[in-house]
Amino acid sequence: MISVIIPTLNEAANLPGLIGRLKREAGSCEIIVADGGSADETLAVAKDLGVRAVSSSPGRGRQLAAGAETSKGDVLLFLHADTVFPEGGLAAMEAALGEHPDAPGGNFRLLFDGKDGFSRWLEGFYARIRARGFYYGDSGQFVRRSVLDAIGGLRPVALMEDLDLARRMEAAGPTLCIETPPLVTSSRRFRGRRPAAIVWGWLKIHALYYLGLDPERLAGLYDSRRQNEKPEIP
Repeated sequence: MISVIIPTLNEAANLPGLIGRLKREAGSCEIIVADGGSADETLAVAKDLGVRAVSSSPGRGRQLAAGAETSKGDVLLFLHADTVFPEGGLAAMEAALGEHPDAPGGNFRLLFDGKDGFSRWLEGFYARIRARGFYYGDSGQFVRRSVLDAIGGLRPVALMEDLDLARRMEAAGPTLCIETPPLVTSSRRFRGRRPAAIVWGWLKIHALYYLGLDPERLAGLYDSRRQNEKPEIP
């Protein structure tokens, strides 16, 4: 069985679409909403949709760790709430894992729903860095439970929990990238922001991460940078 874990913070509007899509997939999967203190109706929506919800302190790493701890599946799939999950996605993942029994896990090829040039550039950029073993939570990371247990589980860090997981999976063996069907994710976090500032901020956060800056401080810098970034002038 696959356990799908969805970290949320004020995602009441996005949950019905994603959970509805997952429930239409062939086979069975366990769906867990891992909430980090939503102020909207996220938890009520999860209950109405008939899925399990767990709560933790804010921070995606903490939320994913809480969801993983209560899950029962042999494979864990981590999805952001603004993901458009493709038809046949779970079947493709199961088939790939079956064909490659030594693969620890992997992710999906990622597309962005924005119609702008920056979204198209990001798709190519993500594909290039994926070839070098870099992939993030918005691309639907999945891992075998046996491997996750062996590499120390989900680390409840404040930021970069997805890259931390990817690096440890890569160390455990060659991972899979599901090319077809791809995931589609929202470009909402880029709206009103300057592409050059987004790329510079990405490089800065990664450099500090590799230099060993404490994840709590890194998360504070990340939030501060986004709050202070000036919107792009049309």
